[in-house]
Amino acid sequence: MRRFIPFVKKPARVAVVRLAGMIASGGRSGSINDESVAPMLEKAFRRGKPSAVALIINSPGGSPVQSSLIGARIRRLAKETEIPVLAFVEDVAASGGYWIACAADEVIVDPGSIVGSIGVISASFGAHEFITRQGIERRVYTAGTSKSMLDPFRPEQPEDVARLRVLLDDLHGTFKDHVTERRQDKLPEDRDLFTGEVWIGKSAIEVGLADSIGHVVPVMKHRFGDEVRFLRYGMKRSLFQRFGASVLGDALAHAEERALYARYGL
Repeated sequence: MRRFIPFVKKPARVAVVRLAGMIASGGRSGSINDESVAPMLEKAFRRGKPSAVALIINSPGGSPVQSSLIGARIRRLAKETEIPVLAFVEDVAASGGYWIACAADEVIVDPGSIVGSIGVISASFGAHEFITRQGIERRVYTAGTSKSMLDPFRPEQPEDVARLRVLLDDLHGTFKDHVTERRQDKLPEDRDLFTGEVWIGKSAIEVGLADSIGHVVPVMKHRFGDEVRFLRYGMKRSLFQRFGASVLGDALAHAEERALYARYGL
């Protein structure tokens, strides 16, 4: 009944947004992308006048573009609403996951959380020898000398690798600029943190990639009082996903996601 009594201060509210899984464009089940997280981010910042937004992040990374779009959306909403944002890392916030974490004003980790992997990777395969042994003839016709760049069914070409390295370096530069802008004077001047290396818990704090050790409920109670209310938001699954209508696609996406987590021993 207290909320109906005039002049009684209401408990603070904290919006909690969970971002868990691989970052990928499209409608992959359970993946994080700007389209899937936009509705809950908009609600988290604008509904109920929260005192803060807490991002619970558990992601090994994925698409750099989707990571950038989500990070930019978080910063825009934080600026428009003047609401502070805190990122709480669970198992991992690596690569694109760390990109999103950097959109917060503070990065808070568990002692066992893995953060970093500030780099860009491109992985493929070469099957030209296999199809030759099987007596398969590869026929490709293009208009444009780079149209078949990195075709896995032909021998690797040095000029293709050189072009790819330019693209990777450009993406890496964008990633480094984002981290440098968001972390600013928290990063050491005498150490290169952009090699793709990862750090755990206190080590991440020591190198400036995280701010403190903590968990969402005790941290928010310490800042806003024991009566703080938590408004929780999560991604909704489509009707087809709920009834398992995309079993094959889900299985492939899960396998790819597990491979990403496995890079960090998870």
